[in-house]
Amino acid sequence: MAGEEELEEIRRRKYEQMVQAQAGAAEEEGKRKEIEEAKKNIIKQTITSEARERLNNIRMAKPEFAEQLENQLIALAQSGRIKSMINDAQLKEILRQIMPKKREISITRV
Repeated sequence: MAGEEELEEIRRRKYEQMVQAQAGAAEEEGKRKEIEEAKKNIIKQTITSEARERLNNIRMAKPEFAEQLENQLIALAQSGRIKSMINDAQLKEILRQIMPKKREISITRV
């Protein structure tokens, strides 16, 4: 009898731990979604629709690069260095500045 009671107590504790872990995961997911929504709102307010299209195209091709670009735009907006909405040409210039430099390779025949 005592062994069954201990086993039941262990099961109850494990169940409570699972419930707490699921609640923590749901809360973390909610915070992540909230942060993503805030980022989208900031981006929407700082760039034009053409620039947003370009950003979406970049996101499809290189998601990590698009994330870096979004963070750069958010940092510019939060620091107050963006005076008006960024258009497509300005976004291209920002892209040129943060893209890694490609090395020139030349092959010469002897």
